[in-house]
Order: sequence, then C-alpha cells, then structure tokens
Amino acid sequence: MSDPTRLSRRYSTMVVATISLIVLTCAAYLIPMPYVTMRPGPAFNTLGQFDDKDMFTFGQGVKTYPTSGALDFTTVSVTRADTRLSLADAVRAYFDRDVAVVPKSLVYPDNQTAKQSTAVSAAQLDGSKDSSRVAALRAAGYTVTGRPQVAALVPGGAAAKLLKVGDVITQVDGTKVASSEEAVAAIATKTPGQPVAVTVERGGRTQTIEVTTRADERDPKVPRIGVSLGTKYTYPIQIDNNVGREIGGPSAGTMFALAIYDKLTPGELTGGRKIAGTGEMSADGVVGPIGGIRQKMRGAANAGASIFLVPQANCSEALDGDDDGLKLVKITQLSDAISSLKALADDPDAKVPACS
Repeated sequence: MSDPTRLSRRYSTMVVATISLIVLTCAAYLIPMPYVTMRPGPAFNTLGQFDDKDMFTFGQGVKTYPTSGALDFTTVSVTRADTRLSLADAVRAYFDRDVAVVPKSLVYPDNQTAKQSTAVSAAQLDGSKDSSRVAALRAAGYTVTGRPQVAALVPGGAAAKLLKVGDVITQVDGTKVASSEEAVAAIATKTPGQPVAVTVERGGRTQTIEVTTRADERDPKVPRIGVSLGTKYTYPIQIDNNVGREIGGPSAGTMFALAIYDKLTPGELTGGRKIAGTGEMSADGVVGPIGGIRQKMRGAANAGASIFLVPQANCSEALDGDDDGLKLVKITQLSDAISSLKALADDPDAKVPACS
C-alpha cells in the first residue's frame, strides 16, 4: 500500500518543478537580450524630393539637365540603442525572412546610448554628403580642391587647448601642406617632445601655433599632436543636399553621387526606370561596403525597383537568399556605376558586372 506522505511529497515536488519551469521560461522570454533587429526601411528617390523640397538644389547659374525615373537610396530600420529586445521578440524576428537579428555590439559599439548613436549617425551622413559631392563633381569634369582640417581633438592631447575643430592647416613648420597626408608626414619628421609650428586659418584669420609633440601610445618613436584630420573642400559650384537628420549613416553616398552626376550631365542614367542601390562613397569615387544589404534589397523591391546596385564586398551576402526580382549590379567605383547604368539605359539586356 502506498505511503500517502510519500505521494504528497512527490506531488509537491512536481508542482514546484513545474512552477519553476514556467517561471524560468517566462523570465527567459522577458529578460532583455543583447541583440537588435534590422528591418527593411523606406526608399527615397535622390532625383525627387525629401520633405517637400528637392533633394538636391543648385546655385544660381549652375546648368543642370532633365532627369527621369528614380535613383533610390535605401534604408534599414534598426531597433534603438535603448530598446529592450526580449527572447520572444528575437525568436519571432529570427523566423521573419525580412528581419535580421544581430548582436547589439555590431550596431552600437561600446554601449552607445541612443543620443550618442544619433550623433555618430548624423556625422556619418554629413561626411557622406561631402564625399559624394566631391566624387560626383570630379566625375562630371569639375575640379575640386581640398585642404587639411582639424576634425577632432584628443581629450588631454598635446593640441587639446591650442587648436580647434574646424581649423584649416595651411603650413607645418613654414612648409605649405595641401592634404592631410602631407600634414601628417611633416609632423612625422619631428622627434617626440619637439615643438612643431602649425599655421591655421581660423575665423578668417591666419595664425601660427606652437604645439609640443608627444609620443604615440603604441609606438614611442612616432610623434603625435593629438588631432584627427579631415578635409576642407572648395567647391566650384554650389550644391545643397537637403536630406534631413532623420536619415543617418554613410550608406546613401553612392546614390547621392549618382543623382548629382545625372543632374549635371546630359542624358539620363535611369532610362526612365526605377533603380535603387547602396554603398558608402569616398571622395575619390570608391564604393565601400555597408550593413543590412538583404533588408535594403527588400526595401528596394517593395518600392518597385528593378535594378539594385550592390557594393562588390556585399555581393556574397546579397546572393544569400531570394533576389526579390532585382537585377543585382556589382559596383566598385562611381565610374562603374555610371557606365553600367548608361549601358542598361541604352539596352536593358546589356551585359554589366553582376553579383554572381
């Protein structure tokens, strides 16, 4: 005959174990996970308008040419840095073909706050506007010159209280410098601890400031003054990019450059069709890889595009799944994109570089 006390204990143990399992399962589904989701975002026609204003406007007297069709830049909708993604959310997103679940650290490094992430993204957009403008103008036959400019100062660095962000460096130790590379090379002739005379333009005035170099933290033989250098460009014509700060990051650069080029040169790149693409654009016309290629392809297809421009480095990822009915054109430089689009405008069946 069974012992009622033993049965009661066994039943209690089973109840406790069941409740514990339910609690742990619920907790697992509610505890925030270190992941974010990436979803297809909207596409914007660079030949059209943004917030009821032409995306690109040109200075008075600048000759532009008619365009047709669309050159869409594509976007990705990413969960905010302060969003708490639960296991349940992550599991649901994992089984959605339009959504990518990626480690949060890949999108928001160093535990960036939402505010910090927005600032970084806005700065990347500003850089993209500049580099795409330079690349497009040069491709269209214009001359664009640039000079080294202080882009950032290392906190507590040698120049932290001497130079200012925005200073344009014209000379180092009395020798003219025309690029960031030349400025760095001139400073590199010093021995750490030696002073260097840096001549800058600031607020319409020229002044020479002496900065004592310091040893590089990783290589004590290399002199540093504690600045990051960018480039201050002088443009031959006025071009305004009117994309607002609600769009961020550098990946629209290629489509920005194509739109500027299309408007400044005779003929039409699109052949009247809706074309989309992505890719970071350098000032010298090199197309760089981006993130979220699959989501951008889906967004382009949703917007009705038939051709999608893919940075070469993103081709393998672009091919890892359905092409959404898009013709995937491989690009490595702005000139590649231009020549491929011109060929396809003349003949939709033309052979152009493709992801394969």
